[in-house]
Order: sequence, then structure tokens, then C-alpha cells
Amino acid sequence: MAKEQVSFKNRDRFIQLGIAISSLRKLRGMSQEQLAEKANISRSHLSAIEAPGMVRAMSMEAFYNIADALEIEPAELINASLFPERILKKKPSP
Repeated sequence: MAKEQVSFKNRDRFIQLGIAISSLRKLRGMSQEQLAEKANISRSHLSAIEAPGMVRAMSMEAFYNIADALEIEPAELINASLFPERILKKKPSP
């Protein structure tokens, strides 16, 4: 199966979503293995989704399975992963 390509336009969105998934998984006290098993995906796929230095697309089924496994509504997971443009583009103070 070919890996899905992520357009540059959506790159940051996928990275933010992966970080949100990773953070919530850790808050829930779950390992990657536990979440992957509960979401019915491989641990390596989950690892790639969560990795901030990688951009890994996922199917809607995988997304819904992850949300269910984390016991969060999919819309809440999306909202938790989105930062307004003004925050993303803000430069750190010297």
C-alpha cells in the first residue's frame, strides 16, 4: 500500500494533530503499543503519526479509531490540535 502524500498546505495541520494525539495519549497514561492496539493500527504507524519531525497522513478510519481509543470526540481532537495562525507565526521574544 502506498503512503498517502500530504500537501504542503496541510503539513502543519498533520503535525499539530500528531502532537495532540501524543499529548493526550500520555495524559491518559497509555503507551504507543496500548493506543495502537486499541485503535487497531500498528505501533509504527502511530509512532509516525505522533512524530513531530515527520508528516504522516492517516485514513479517516484510523483517525476515528484513535479518537475512540482516547475516549474523545473526533471534533474535540481536531480542535485540540489547531493553533490560530497568529500563534503559529509569532516569533519568540529575544
